[in-house]
Amino acid sequence: MIAVERSPLLSRHRFLWPETLFWLAAVAVYLLFPQYLAIATSVMIMALFAVSYDLAIGFGGILTLGHAVFFGIGAYSAAWIALLGWTEPLTGALASGMIAAAFAGALGPFLLRLTGLPLIMVTLGVSVIVHEAANKAGWLTGGDDGLTGFSMSPLLGWFRWSVFGDTKYFYALAWLLVIFYLVRRVVASPFGVALQGIRENALRMRLVGTSTLRHLVVAYSISAGVAGVAGAVSAQTNTFVGLGVLSLDTTIDGLVIVVLGGIGTLYGSLVGAPVYMLVKHFAQQWNPFYWMFVIGTLLIVVVRFGRGGLLGMADVALKRLLRR
Repeated sequence: MIAVERSPLLSRHRFLWPETLFWLAAVAVYLLFPQYLAIATSVMIMALFAVSYDLAIGFGGILTLGHAVFFGIGAYSAAWIALLGWTEPLTGALASGMIAAAFAGALGPFLLRLTGLPLIMVTLGVSVIVHEAANKAGWLTGGDDGLTGFSMSPLLGWFRWSVFGDTKYFYALAWLLVIFYLVRRVVASPFGVALQGIRENALRMRLVGTSTLRHLVVAYSISAGVAGVAGAVSAQTNTFVGLGVLSLDTTIDGLVIVVLGGIGTLYGSLVGAPVYMLVKHFAQQWNPFYWMFVIGTLLIVVVRFGRGGLLGMADVALKRLLRR
């Protein structure tokens, strides 16, 4: 028998037991801090959105500032699906994600021919255009007032959406767990390895016969689909969709979470989301006008002293501890 060595890029995303800590911590939050389930649900939704952003920017090298477009499309789609009478949440969220993925699939072949600063500026322009169009199309989006008047059926026909927020929390957590597993399988596949090769050197990948544009469009569509599901879960759990879901602020939140946790790690999104959302929440309570100074200071410290975000800092600290 000839032993076949597995590629390190295919093996780096294998499951390791310390990774269960995040999921155990998520269950512990429900048991220990039931009064904070509303913000914990928002953390799960933003972590899901950050996972989609990390797939695009961290693995595909797609530098975009328009990712909130897909989050917003998913949110508005879920709201309209419910308003039209289909109130089953799981299929509604899945359909919303597919709509966002289809929009990205149609847009991708044109956008992803660009790279670097031109791509950043064009995606930013698309985001601004979609946001302004949604603002003007009040008959479709509700304009500044947003979309309301819809509600969801009990989850799985059994679990009602109570004011305590336990169903909403576990619904968002379940989506995060399932999609995180699927995205992890994608980045650990040969397709994911090719995607990382395109990120590092697109010209070399074209020379070896890889269709770089097709790979990028597929990754962009998957990323948009995940972002659409995150937006749908946000709409379903809040029973409201406002223009904020399409704003640049939503994109920046996702980008900060990815950078804070560690780009290109996937788990960086899970670590960065609770840190960023909790710091933002309590900083806004401390001072609603100057809370961004706290966020800015945190980012400067992490980027300056931690290569690879919070996960990189933890890795360096662990290695130093083991040496001692």
